[in-house]
Amino acid sequence: MPGRRTTGTRRPHRRAALLATAPLLLAVAALTAGPAAQAAPEAPAAPVPTPNCSAAHRITQTLDGGTVWRMCWHYEGNAGLVLDDISYQPKGERTPVKVLTTAKLAQIHVPYDDGRNEYDDLTGQGFAQGLQKLDPAECPGGTLKTVKVPGAWDPAHPDIRGLCATTRARGHAYRMGPYPGERAKIYQLQGTDLLLYTVNKVGWYEYISEWRFSGDGTMTLQVGATGTVSPADYDAGDGRGAPLGKGAKDYATSHSHNVFWRLNFGLGGSAGNKVEQFDSATTVPGGGRTPTIRTTRTPVTKELAGDAGPLRWWRVVGAGRNKDGHPRSYEIVPGPTSKYAGRSYTRHDVYFTEYNTCEQFASNNLANCGTKAGNSVDTWVNGQPLKHPIAWVNIGFHHIARDEDQEPMPVHWQGFQLVPRDVTAMNPLTPPSLSEHNGHYG
Repeated sequence: MPGRRTTGTRRPHRRAALLATAPLLLAVAALTAGPAAQAAPEAPAAPVPTPNCSAAHRITQTLDGGTVWRMCWHYEGNAGLVLDDISYQPKGERTPVKVLTTAKLAQIHVPYDDGRNEYDDLTGQGFAQGLQKLDPAECPGGTLKTVKVPGAWDPAHPDIRGLCATTRARGHAYRMGPYPGERAKIYQLQGTDLLLYTVNKVGWYEYISEWRFSGDGTMTLQVGATGTVSPADYDAGDGRGAPLGKGAKDYATSHSHNVFWRLNFGLGGSAGNKVEQFDSATTVPGGGRTPTIRTTRTPVTKELAGDAGPLRWWRVVGAGRNKDGHPRSYEIVPGPTSKYAGRSYTRHDVYFTEYNTCEQFASNNLANCGTKAGNSVDTWVNGQPLKHPIAWVNIGFHHIARDEDQEPMPVHWQGFQLVPRDVTAMNPLTPPSLSEHNGHYG
């Protein structure tokens, strides 16, 4: 890229019986509840705290089911868009649940298969300065916000309408229909997400950084790479690339995109957060019997470089509890990934480090964190106790170019989700007629 530096059978019968008796149970509940006048008066709702930022940098959006997302944003000279004080308030919760103190990209590491070029796009290639002006058609139904770009390539014009805040259809948020022959209502909801995104140009690539917030509390963080294949890379005559165009004259060099995110959780206060790892082991008995799975939970008390697996996952647990008395947490759900083994910091899927304001980027960290600290996330995992954990998520994509990448290149996405686990006692989008179906009922 020119201009870059190298570097079994279902059993519906019990459920149907319970549904059939549900109206009777509700009627009994109504009779035993007593007159409404005897109910204890409900305390007035506490005032909703205002995000700690100016109105121009504040985002508030009400979604399906009454869920409200609130957050602030600012723009940094290397990381680009940073989201702050992210809170989620589902209908029925008297106060917002703070989820993240800060969230941002922490690196896009791009090594080429032939070993000739390697880039750190955030801290070495002007990612933030490459913020693109968006056309109103790119932000349908939303608002384009003006971003002041630190160190703008054109110092006379640092303000760019480059942040889109809009909503976008999600599809089914849920669906629950009757069994064959059962007369019951179909419950379904077509959800809507809050979507924030920027486009940053680095060389021939354009990166679309998306942050999606759903009505059920799920967050989807992803980066899409588009733009065009670099014509300067049509030189892979060493067998490490793929032919583009007619015959076998031009070969595009294969390469990787290793995207890192840095997450500072704030569930119940940053210092009160804990990390837990879950592993499930399968036992296959003899005689054709059904295998069994046992899941174990391990508190992560010290810094960790973790490798995901089909039956391994992590969650960050806050100090608060839901109405059922269960600890609130968010689960990290990685998307498809291609692990790049060429660098020590890309060999693991998740890192948990103790908070250090100096540690901001997963590789080529610009700040000097000390003579023995190193400048990549793997060097910061040194056995410190986790009292204020920072999560780093690494999702890789190995790009072997294809004819269809010409031109413009279709977007290829990589990312992950943060999924609420026990943040609310039930699905926050549960319709009122099913609100009594919490735990064992009937």
